[in-house]
Amino acid sequence: MRAPITVIVIALIVVFAALAGCRKPAASTEAKPLDKAYGDEPDWNNPQSRIPLKYQQVHGQRIFYSDCVWCHADSTPAGPSNRSNLTPSSPLANDGATFNTLGDDYLKNIITLGGSALSKSAMMPPWGRTLKQDDIQAVIAFMRAIAQPPYRPSVRPKSQYSEK
Repeated sequence: MRAPITVIVIALIVVFAALAGCRKPAASTEAKPLDKAYGDEPDWNNPQSRIPLKYQQVHGQRIFYSDCVWCHADSTPAGPSNRSNLTPSSPLANDGATFNTLGDDYLKNIITLGGSALSKSAMMPPWGRTLKQDDIQAVIAFMRAIAQPPYRPSVRPKSQYSEK
């Protein structure tokens, strides 16, 4: 009577040992930024690096590559941009040294009203009738995401007035 119980116990031990050996190795618990991103953008300064983008930033990326890339990037998916033909030359969209000091309201105004409305280049057209305010905010979010040096939001309370 003890022989069948011993055989069953040994069989169970063999089965559990086999299952333990087949188990997948534990996955790394370290979250990768690109795993939770809606999209990504190559780092313009380091093509081997990719910048993870959230939903709104991906929407801004689509608008940027449709309308803004021609003047605010050195190259476009179609080839060289028009930036070298502009006087004064427009800043690159990832130029954190220029854009990080400007508030979102100011950027929204310059995109909506155009450069000449804010004493900037008249070559910057007003996009307020072409783009919705949500679209303009998405472009700003994309610019903030790709900024070099990286954009750090101000910890000061926002002013009710736009800058400059």
